Amino acid sequence: MKVLGIDLGSREVKIAVMEDMKLLKKLKVSTVSFYRDYCSYDGKILVDLKKLGIEEIDRAVSTGYGRNNTDLETFTPINEIKAHVYGASFQSKLKNFILLDIGGQDVKVVKVEKGISTDLDLNDKCAASCGRYLENMCAVLETPLEELSKHHENPVELNSTCAVFSESELIGCIAEGISLERLCAGVNYSMYKRLKPLLTKFRGRNLVVTGGVARNKAIKKYLKNDYDKITEVNDPQFNGAIGCCYFAHNHMKK
Repeated sequence: MKVLGIDLGSREVKIAVMEDMKLLKKLKVSTVSFYRDYCSYDGKILVDLKKLGIEEIDRAVSTGYGRNNTDLETFTPINEIKAHVYGASFQSKLKNFILLDIGGQDVKVVKVEKGISTDLDLNDKCAASCGRYLENMCAVLETPLEELSKHHENPVELNSTCAVFSESELIGCIAEGISLERLCAGVNYSMYKRLKPLLTKFRGRNLVVTGGVARNKAIKKYLKNDYDKITEVNDPQFNGAIGCCYFAHNHMKK
């Protein structure tokens, strides 16, 4: 069975195609471009799969912010927690773990036992612990995300709990002549400090990290002090879309 999974994120739409449990195709499109260039509207938003280079799909599943806007005759919507747990289980091959998914505008922490989510916490109210925070701070520092993610040693102390005020605080540190390396480390450590209260609510020694921020080496370095094992997956940004495909394989008959 050939299945399609779409994760309609706040910043980007992630698309995965799987057949017989093997990943055939993955595609990432900005959310604005996806709706503008690959969709039409007829009471519901209809996705033009041919424009995406996708044909002959047996089942399609959607998740994310826009899952209920897709054409329900084509897509079966599932909630984000379910999609990300399925994706993390498939990619990590684990059944018992703590899932940390850091997206552009929210953070999900889920306790998974025997492949089933048993507890969770979300942060979707503040950007200071999300990917958008790192992007904004990179803009202030005029440095790429990849460069920012390398630095974890001797972080400058950033105390503000607000993403907007943190930018002003960072500019003040720049004016003091603090090195770029320490500034980058400070940004990474400040985000880690915001994630830690969410994580300490759940007991578990194995952490699976997904979402775009899973590429951040410094934050993973800090997290290694709190967990026996940090499990990295091959496609952290596509985890939700892959989870949609895995759900279809397991719960939807051809």
